[in-house]
Amino acid sequence: MKTGANYKGNNKCEFRVWAPLAENISLKLLTPFERLIPMQKDERGYCRTVVDDVSPGTLYYYFLDRERDRPDPASYFQPQGVHKASQVIDHNAFQWRDSGWQGVPMPDMIMYELHTGTFTPEGTFDAIIPLLDELKDIGISAIEIMPVAQFPGQRNWGYDGVYPFAVQNSYGGPDGLKRLVNECHLRGMAVIIDVVYNHLGPEGNYLRDYALYFTDRYKTPWGEAINFDGPYSNEVRNFFIENALYWFEYYHIDALRLDAIHGIYDISARPFLLELAGTVEDFSLKHGRKYYLIAESALNNPLAARPGDKGGYGIDGLWNDDFHHAVHTLLTNESRGYYVDFGKTGRLVKSLKEGYVYSGEYSEFRKRNHGNSSRDLPAERFIVFSQNHDQTGNRMFGERLSCLVSFESLKLAAGIVLLSPYIPLLFMGEEYGETAPFLYFISHSDPRLIEGVREGRKREFEAFNWRQEAPDPHDTRTFMQSVLNRDMGNKGNNKVLLEFYRELIRLRKSIPAIARPDKDCLDAWADEEKKVVFMRRWKDNDHILALFNFNKADETINPCTSCPEMKWEKILDSSDERWNGPGTLLPEGIKEGKEIIMRAESFALYVNKAVNGSQLTVTKKRGAAENMQVEIK
Repeated sequence: MKTGANYKGNNKCEFRVWAPLAENISLKLLTPFERLIPMQKDERGYCRTVVDDVSPGTLYYYFLDRERDRPDPASYFQPQGVHKASQVIDHNAFQWRDSGWQGVPMPDMIMYELHTGTFTPEGTFDAIIPLLDELKDIGISAIEIMPVAQFPGQRNWGYDGVYPFAVQNSYGGPDGLKRLVNECHLRGMAVIIDVVYNHLGPEGNYLRDYALYFTDRYKTPWGEAINFDGPYSNEVRNFFIENALYWFEYYHIDALRLDAIHGIYDISARPFLLELAGTVEDFSLKHGRKYYLIAESALNNPLAARPGDKGGYGIDGLWNDDFHHAVHTLLTNESRGYYVDFGKTGRLVKSLKEGYVYSGEYSEFRKRNHGNSSRDLPAERFIVFSQNHDQTGNRMFGERLSCLVSFESLKLAAGIVLLSPYIPLLFMGEEYGETAPFLYFISHSDPRLIEGVREGRKREFEAFNWRQEAPDPHDTRTFMQSVLNRDMGNKGNNKVLLEFYRELIRLRKSIPAIARPDKDCLDAWADEEKKVVFMRRWKDNDHILALFNFNKADETINPCTSCPEMKWEKILDSSDERWNGPGTLLPEGIKEGKEIIMRAESFALYVNKAVNGSQLTVTKKRGAAENMQVEIK
C-alpha cells in the first residue's frame, strides 16, 4: 500500500496517509492558494483523496483533528526543513540515462563510504559528481552514502532523520541524488545508501500524531523503538518496506545498508527483516536484476545472512566489526572499551578464516558469552574495513588511522583489508591518508535536545576512559573540521599512498586467487610472539602468499612452513622504496624452509610462479609510486 503524495501526471495527484489515531483528517494545500480537502478513511486507517489540479512543487500539510498541521510522514521532499510543509514531487520527470544498467554483483564490489556533507566543501550531491572519475580510477566500484533522509538543520551524520522518504534538502534534494546516481551508473559504479529502520530522530518527528509507529515495550540507545511486532505493526512494516522499494524504484539505488539491525526489536514468528528481504527478492525477480540488502549488527549473529529456507533472514551482507577490531588493536595497541577483547594475531587469523571472531566465547567487554559461529557463511556475505564512520567518528576526537599510526602501518592496513577474503570497504579519504577528523555533529534547534546530545556523547566515551572535553557537536566549527582536504592526495606520502591503493586494488582485481571473496580456498596462521600473520589463498592452480608484520620491529620469519612446496615470486612489498618505505629486506623469491627478514609494520604479496601451466610475468617499473604490472601469458 503506497503512502505519500503520488503524482499521476496532468496535475493529478493521489494523497494517501496512514492515520488511525486521527478522528478527522484533511489535506491542506498551500499553493497556489490555501484550501482544505476532506480525506476518506478505510477500515485499516488509511486516508485517501485524489486532487485534479495539483502541480509538482505544491506545498501541503495534513490537518489533524481540526487543530494542527503536520507534514506528511511519507513526504518525498521537505524543502523548508523538518517542521514545515511537504512538497509534491513528480518522480517521472527526471531524465534517467542509465537504461540497461544491471548493477555490480556484490562480490565484485570495492566499496567506498562517504558522508555527503563533508566529502566536499560544498557538501552536496552535485559536488561529488566531478570526483567520481577519481574514485573509479582508484578502482572503486560502489559508493556507499551515509543516510540522506531529511534530518533537522543543515549538519548531521544522518541518523537523526525523521522523513525516511525525503532526500535531505541541504544536499540537493531528490533531483540532486538522482543526478549523482545517474552519473555513477554511467561510470559503471553502483550506489548504496544507508537507511535507518531501528529508530527515528527526535526533532521533527511527528509520526506519533498519526499512528502507533512506536512502542514502549523495548528501549533503544537512540530513543523509542519502532513497533514491528505489536498491534498496528502490519502498517508500520508496510511503511518501511515501501521505503526500501521506493529507493530502488525511484532513485535506482542498487543496495541498502540497514543501520544497526540489533536495534530492530521483533519477536514475531515472521520477523520484519525476513519479510523485508523476501519482498526485495521479489522486487529483484520482477525487475530482472539483483537489489541487495546489507546489514550492520552488533550481535555477531549469522542468522541474518542465512537464506530464509535455512532459518535465516536472507540479508545479502553483514558489516564485520570484529575484523576491524582485530586489525585496529594490532596496529594501535589500544585495549580500552570493546578493544579489550582483541589485540592478538590469533583473533585476526580467526576472522580471516571464519568471519566473526566471537562466535560464542566469553567477551571480557560484555561480561558474557557473545556471538555465534559464522563458519558456514560464504565470504561474500561479509564487508570488512580498517576504518568507517562509526569507528572513526565515535572516538572522542574523531581521529583517523592516519593520526594514530605510522605511514607504514597505513599501507599495512590497506593490505590486510584489500587482500582479505571478504568484500572491502574504504572510508572517504582513507585512500590518501586524510588527517581531518570525522567528528560527530548536529544542528538541532531545541536547546534541551542539544544539551542531551552533549551529555550522551560524554557517557559513550566513559568505557574508553577518555576524560578530555569532547568537541561540541552543535558547534559549526566541529562540522567544518570534518570536511575533507582532498588536495592532500597530490603530494608527498599522501600521493604515494593513493598510488599504493590504486595498485593494490588493481592487483586484487587481476589475480584470480584474490579477485573474488572466498574463505574456503584460504589458509591463515600466525606467530603470536612476533605479531606476524600469514595468509595463503588460491583458485585452481593460481596461488598467493601474503605476509603481514604487525610488529614495530623487523622480524625473521619462515613463511613456507605451512605451504606446499612452491616457488614464490614477490609482486608487492609495502616497505619498498618505490612506496616511500625504508627499503625491503625480503628476497624476490622464497622457497620452503628458507628464513627471511621482514620489515616492521609491512606486508608483502607473493604469487606462485606457475599459474595454470602458464608463466606469470612480473614487470617492475622503478621510481616512487610507479605501478608494477602483472600479466599472465
